[in-house]
Amino acid sequence: MVNKKRKMDWYKVDLHLHTAASHDYHEPHVSYLQILQKAEEKSLDMIAFTDHNTVAGVDAARSRIEDLEMFERSNRLQPDERRELLEYRRLLDKVLVLPGFELTATLGFHILGIFPETTSVRELEHILLDLRIPKDKLDLGSSEVGATVDVLTAYQIIAEAGGLVIAAHANSTHGVAMLDIDFGGQTKIAYTQDRNLHALEVTDLETGRRRTTASFFNGAKPQYPRRMHCIQGSDSHRLNPDPRDKTQLGVGDRVTEVLLPERTFAALKELFLEDDFARTRPYRAEAKAFDYIQAARDQGPNIVQCFHESATRAGGRLSAILRDVVAFANTNGGTIYVGASANAKSPVIGVPNPEEVVGLLRGELQRTVSPRLDVPIDVQKSDGRDIVRLTVPKGTDTPYLLDGIRIYVRQESQTSLAVRDEIIQLVKRSLLQEGAVAPVAPVQAPAAAEAAPKRRPGRERGGAPKGSGSVSPELVAQVAAQLAEERAPEERAAEERATEPAELAEDAPAIQEAAAVLGDAPRTGVEILESEERKGVTYHALRDLRNGNVVREVTRSSARRLWRYAITQKESGQDHLEGITWQGDIALVRKRTFGGRTRYDFAQRDAEGKVHIYYGVSEEGIHGGWRQFLENA
Repeated sequence: MVNKKRKMDWYKVDLHLHTAASHDYHEPHVSYLQILQKAEEKSLDMIAFTDHNTVAGVDAARSRIEDLEMFERSNRLQPDERRELLEYRRLLDKVLVLPGFELTATLGFHILGIFPETTSVRELEHILLDLRIPKDKLDLGSSEVGATVDVLTAYQIIAEAGGLVIAAHANSTHGVAMLDIDFGGQTKIAYTQDRNLHALEVTDLETGRRRTTASFFNGAKPQYPRRMHCIQGSDSHRLNPDPRDKTQLGVGDRVTEVLLPERTFAALKELFLEDDFARTRPYRAEAKAFDYIQAARDQGPNIVQCFHESATRAGGRLSAILRDVVAFANTNGGTIYVGASANAKSPVIGVPNPEEVVGLLRGELQRTVSPRLDVPIDVQKSDGRDIVRLTVPKGTDTPYLLDGIRIYVRQESQTSLAVRDEIIQLVKRSLLQEGAVAPVAPVQAPAAAEAAPKRRPGRERGGAPKGSGSVSPELVAQVAAQLAEERAPEERAAEERATEPAELAEDAPAIQEAAAVLGDAPRTGVEILESEERKGVTYHALRDLRNGNVVREVTRSSARRLWRYAITQKESGQDHLEGITWQGDIALVRKRTFGGRTRYDFAQRDAEGKVHIYYGVSEEGIHGGWRQFLENA
């Protein structure tokens, strides 16, 4: 059976509108009919009434219509009332009005809860009571209502009630994603990555700045791996914008366009539950429509997106796409664009025969990738040209293999063959997802004990040691057996101290010391933990700062690009610290440009005075005190 592609249309939505029911509304005499008329004037297709901690506005609007209809049924409708009722009906046929509210959660954070058009006022008030809005304040429309629930509980209650959960003006006052304010490391992550949160409403989608909220939450940040839908809304407290204050917008002055099969709440919520980020865009009334793919090119390749000019077999371009699919599935998922180069200044090439390319890619993925991976493929437009887009999910049955023998992973903007320690982590991830064992610490002992070669490793195409990038049933069985045997941490530690080989015992202190500063370290790049020379070849243990994984037995000749850079700096003695300026316990060693992007080498002193050097840190990994070293910070 062939699934027919659903016809989609762009709809203009403003999901953050206040009414006179909000205590701080600027024009208390504006009627609900006037708001609807302004929505029509702005060509809006869907709006939401979201007053502060109340649904009194929704109730008043519905009650007015119900009164007019009651007068109509009893033949008591006056001529002006008839015109009003007909106008309401005409407008409500053109503009879908969704009921909702703007909750003030604990600590003052604002959250939008938006519900289906059929939700009753009684149901909405019951939800507000569950959110601990005091009964005597349900009709006040005030943003100050006392001690309500915390942010995460609010997300859960609204979501479980069937609502759409949106963090209001997330990057601004009372927002959960104020990027330059640290209100608790794990707290901000939880408030913006929780699965019950469907979208972030932001105010900087159209600023033109490189560091926008949407780019921050694009999935490339190590501590924010879940990509977030970012939309914009007017947050209007008046009918028209205030000519004296540009921040005070009117109805429909900041609008989002959404690509939906129909104009319904259900279709809107389905959009935010999916990972298709090309179906929302800021609405531009007069300018050229927002180009989602050009915005991605402006960000450039990273751990969750890459670009290919074509999918031809010639030159290995098709093979490169397939390698990226496997790498994304084995890492954190990602998006692949075919028909545009990574250079944002180059013209868009496009794909002349997109449907043929889509068919080719689907066939090759089915033939070459195992286990089976469902990769949605569609055609998008950029600068009027067709671009084929592959949306690769984060795999649940890792490791994924290409041609049954090669395993690839993604490290920042590079796809590489996986080395043995990385393969062990992928096997372990899959076993843990299956619920076979309880979560445990990263596997280290087998990798250190068994992966120490006594000769210089050979090389495969792609710069990995010979034998890397493949998995055997014996390795899977070995990892599964180890996980099954692991017990409580203190029991496991005691057993390892009694049985671990000498070379691992020597490694352990350095790895433990490195782990002690991991929380403060940058979150991308690598750190060299240990180096050992054997028969003229130096072998290194490196830690990936993004995920904390340790990879051992890496040589300069076998290393991938970022690793090779770090090892070259180390072996050539260029990681000396003379002349650097310390800012407390951290310092910038150097900064260089790789592929058009700036990378930083940092140093950090731990509590014992030992210096840790972090190589090749990208902007995505810079946080807290490290931000002082950013270019144009």
